[in-house]
Amino acid sequence: MEILDQIVEIIKKSKYLVIFTGAGISTESGLPDYRGPEGVWTLRAKGLKPKMPDKPYSAINPNVGHYVLVRLYKHGFLKYLISQNVDNLHIKSGIPEKIIAELHGNSNKMKCLICDKGFTKNEIGWNDAIHGRGYRTQKPLENQPKCSSCSGRLISSVVNFNDPMPEKEMAEAEINSKRADVMIVIGSTLSVFPAANFPIIAKNNGATLIIINLGPTELDHLADFRVSGKSGEVLSNILKRLEQQLDLES
Repeated sequence: MEILDQIVEIIKKSKYLVIFTGAGISTESGLPDYRGPEGVWTLRAKGLKPKMPDKPYSAINPNVGHYVLVRLYKHGFLKYLISQNVDNLHIKSGIPEKIIAELHGNSNKMKCLICDKGFTKNEIGWNDAIHGRGYRTQKPLENQPKCSSCSGRLISSVVNFNDPMPEKEMAEAEINSKRADVMIVIGSTLSVFPAANFPIIAKNNGATLIIINLGPTELDHLADFRVSGKSGEVLSNILKRLEQQLDLES
């Protein structure tokens, strides 16, 4: 049986499918990854300038890989999504916020340092050109919007180097990783910790671990199934076979 057919069978039989995504799922939207052959950190380590998008991040849209995950959710297979991405494309594609843990934050969201309440930039009128990026380590500007609940300082939810990881998202990711009977990793080299611990947690708790990535990953040795290829292409093939076998609406 071909490996994609085996993966389809595993998804069909799964009780609690959790998916873990990295920057590789967004490259087909025109965003660079970080640690692939042409990744941002890879090129910078070689003294080369990374390739950046030719349009604003707000104009970048989800690709077929993102929408496959939405279909898996609507078909009742995807129970929870853990993502390292800050690009907002999962939310933009239609993934409900209640089933996603964005471990490194979201470039479209701010949060209160005091009460931890979250807001989209539109909700609180945050404009990067006027108010800055609002990173935790930056000195706050006098004109920056305040939290509407407690008047606390708002900061970007994006987790930069040396920033603390978000406690709520980390806790939810751990709970769902332990609950997973199948975890599919998509588009991550699994070299950034503590995020990369979650596939290990799932595997240690009995989950079948499937890794889909164009290049090698740090956890290939733990994978039950390993597929090398572009995320959108591989996921589209899996979804097509799944919907045909179960006679689901595409």
